[in-house]
Amino acid sequence: MSMSTFTTDEKGCMVDNLTLLSHIDAVNLSLQPLHPSISSTTKRLIDIFGALIGLTITALVAIPVAIATFIDNPGPIFYCQVRCGLEGKPFRMWKFRSMIVNADKLKHLVKNQAQGHIFKSVDDPRITRVGKFLRRTSLDELPQFWNVLVGEMSLVGTRPPTPDEVINYEPHHWERLRVKPGMTGEWQANGRSSINDFETVVSMDIDYQRKWSVGYDLSLILKTIRIVFLKNGAY
Repeated sequence: MSMSTFTTDEKGCMVDNLTLLSHIDAVNLSLQPLHPSISSTTKRLIDIFGALIGLTITALVAIPVAIATFIDNPGPIFYCQVRCGLEGKPFRMWKFRSMIVNADKLKHLVKNQAQGHIFKSVDDPRITRVGKFLRRTSLDELPQFWNVLVGEMSLVGTRPPTPDEVINYEPHHWERLRVKPGMTGEWQANGRSSINDFETVVSMDIDYQRKWSVGYDLSLILKTIRIVFLKNGAY
């Protein structure tokens, strides 16, 4: 498999770090106490173990996904996008590509059906036929196990926002970034795509931080697996 298979539009992975970091500095999250999930060795071990299993599954499905993607809409198999992680730190999040090539450049043509600093569209025309299947089954998320393995994400946390969302955050919105971003979390396990109001998402993310424990993480993981198999709320 050639290296070109793994590339994506470089502009899709660019972010104005100086602008973003200056905004982060103004909020000064570093003055807040470290959330206990960040220093939990058990949580990190679960992340590593889960990521290794997840990457094994990713490797098994990569070839059929690559073939289907190439037939449906030729271009890169993987898609990366700059997201904001713990305390707003930018990182590159990976997915199997579910949209047409250069979809980011067409985002302004799609109506946002969510309220606040999130973007959702039920019938986004940029999603390919294969992409609809990948999203419905959550297979598009599998490459994020790499982000978990290297420590940029956790199996459970809050979904990482994009820089253009974060730059407009109000002070209380930054509370959701006190934990590592997760492949799943309170929002995904208890609402998923049915929740379209950003303030509700923030409230759920902060509630997760209050309730956090290793046992609670495991319960959210099991609940998410059940939701994925039932295909509830995905689009």
